[in-house]
Amino acid sequence: MNKALVPPANKAPGRPKAADLEARHQCLIETAGQLFLKLGYGKVSLELIAREAHVAVRTIYVKFGGKSGLFQKVLIANRDRFITPNQMAEDRRPFKVVIDEFGEHFFDMITAPEALAVQRMVIAETKTNPEVGTSFYEAGPRQTREMLGHYFARPEIRAQMRDDVDLELLPSFLIQCIMGDPFSRFLFDPAAQPRDEMLRLLHKRLALFYRSVLQQP
Repeated sequence: MNKALVPPANKAPGRPKAADLEARHQCLIETAGQLFLKLGYGKVSLELIAREAHVAVRTIYVKFGGKSGLFQKVLIANRDRFITPNQMAEDRRPFKVVIDEFGEHFFDMITAPEALAVQRMVIAETKTNPEVGTSFYEAGPRQTREMLGHYFARPEIRAQMRDDVDLELLPSFLIQCIMGDPFSRFLFDPAAQPRDEMLRLLHKRLALFYRSVLQQP
């Protein structure tokens, strides 16, 4: 057992401190994430997660509503390492600066080894466990698309775009430009390609995005 989770022997047990509760919460999420990656969603039970994280199964139900809710939280925790929630809401920097920064962070997130492993797992298991696909979409693509949609709809941002740009399709279009060729991303190890080269190609795709949506001077 992690010694950080065990109260000192010379103190009477009492209400855990906020820092201790947060540490246990993070330990649970990290443990669940490791098990999902190692065994796959379908082969991981709440009992196994609870045992490995040293918590009660009831705790998982109370905090997350069950396995799918915990899986969503694992995905959100990973996303938050790269993209700050609602970071675009009040960002007043130039359009290309904001999108370039988002593009690099998003690209780093989707090409991280653990992210690729999760995506492969979701694709493989969604047919037999539909809740995997639903949880993945709700925690990742839907929230990211909503964040981008709110940003593009801001009046001062919309005014920079061509009149015929479809705002409803724009978040997905940007994401596809960032992701690039999906086959090479899944078939070949991104780590085998120099990061400078990957960023060079990313910014070429973003340049194409800008030419497609922005008004020309």
